[in-house]
Amino acid sequence: MSPMPARHVPPKKRQWLLARRPVNLNKRLHRNLVRERHHVPSLRTAFAAALLFTASPALAQQLTPEQTAQVDKIVADALSSSGVPSASIAIVQGGRIVYAKAYGDQGPNLKGPSADAKYQIASISKQFTAAALLLLENEGKLSLDDKVSKWVPDVTDAGQITIRQLLSHTAGIQDYWPQDYNFAAMEHPVTPQEIVDRWAKKPLDFAPGTAWQYSNTGYVVAGMIIEKASGTKLLDFLDAKIFKPLAMHPIDQDKAIGKGFPQGTHRFALGPVRSAKPAADGWLWAAGELAMSASDLARWDIARIDRAVLPPEDWQAQETEIKLTDGALTHYGLGVSLADRGGHLEVSHGGEAVGFLSSNVVIPDQRFAVVALVNADFGGAQEEITDEVADLLVPVDRAPATASLDQTRDALARKVFDQLRAGTLDRSLLTEDANYYFDATATGDYRNSLSALGDPVSFAAIGKARLRGGFVNRNYVIQYKDRRLVAVTYAEAGADGKFEQFIVMPR
Repeated sequence: MSPMPARHVPPKKRQWLLARRPVNLNKRLHRNLVRERHHVPSLRTAFAAALLFTASPALAQQLTPEQTAQVDKIVADALSSSGVPSASIAIVQGGRIVYAKAYGDQGPNLKGPSADAKYQIASISKQFTAAALLLLENEGKLSLDDKVSKWVPDVTDAGQITIRQLLSHTAGIQDYWPQDYNFAAMEHPVTPQEIVDRWAKKPLDFAPGTAWQYSNTGYVVAGMIIEKASGTKLLDFLDAKIFKPLAMHPIDQDKAIGKGFPQGTHRFALGPVRSAKPAADGWLWAAGELAMSASDLARWDIARIDRAVLPPEDWQAQETEIKLTDGALTHYGLGVSLADRGGHLEVSHGGEAVGFLSSNVVIPDQRFAVVALVNADFGGAQEEITDEVADLLVPVDRAPATASLDQTRDALARKVFDQLRAGTLDRSLLTEDANYYFDATATGDYRNSLSALGDPVSFAAIGKARLRGGFVNRNYVIQYKDRRLVAVTYAEAGADGKFEQFIVMPR
């Protein structure tokens, strides 16, 4: 998982450091995040271009040839621009997996890119932890509105916190892994109780229900409740209730290290890509316990689309946005981020493990999902991939942003300037007086003198528009490599007002 236990990558708008907790670094700094992995000899900074395009398909490709080429280019561009070594993706359309493929260099533990390779998915695991509690509620073994004190009484103010608040990050319990790196204690194995003892017994960061703050610690407490209520180990419960019914084959991420598994990587600033040393056992557990292939995660996404394995009301509960006590929205349900995408619900989450990043996006009513897993905790390639694949295959009609009046007039001024230097003046844009001014001599001099300068470096407004003589005055500085000009314009009011004056002179 992540250097911070299973980082969550919140909704898109999803900047890439939002992996575990709600931190907006920049869906591309991602559409962008930070990640890490296991210590092995350093990987080369530059990976042969061929590796970026070498891929091993896991399933029959069922996209059109044009779509396949575009998806492959999206992934190759994301890896090339970020320096991320490899990616594994899966795409669901019409409620079935139509494409699964691995790209690039998964490290020395694998012979070539394999779409079956298990990447650490970090905080994407949280929705499985939440699903386990929903299933236990169905069995009558607990209620999500139970107070935590019924199950783990030694948590601070446990009598004021509900299980639902643990799952929605509204409990106020301090996060034990806010850093984007492994801190010293992570060199040593840890138990859930030891995490609780160190972090969950501190004073709450806020009164339960009054704020939203990503907390891996809350999910460790949730995992402890699962084991107490079910009488079984967390992963055994998930295997029996979810993974086997869906033919999924995830494993404990602590064991997804070494031969047969992708090598996690990280970078220090813009330095070489290096192999990442994983955290010791136990640090991610119920906050980010799983490693799986992209296709395995896609099978879970299909279950969400089909409302399978869990009763429909449980899926609905997971996808219902939690509100704070003052009515403020959190854009989060139970282990998943929620957003509106062109009028359709988008259910998503990201993950950050040591050396790994992941992004999972589902649009249930469009029967679409896309998964991207990468073996790097830098670069934000995973969100770039899921964002662009979603835009390609489930495009959203976005109304073009309405330009302001000043923007419209500035663009028109640039158009007239370009016409003057090309000798192609559109006289319908000018008033009667301006047409008088631009006689054959004026237009010839404008064309000859301006065209000789080539293209300007910039054309920018100076100051604010102002009224004068019944016209609107807007002025522009026109920058060339070795000189600067100024354009002084007057125009009729409104977006379509004709120019009364357009004089260009040295500045």
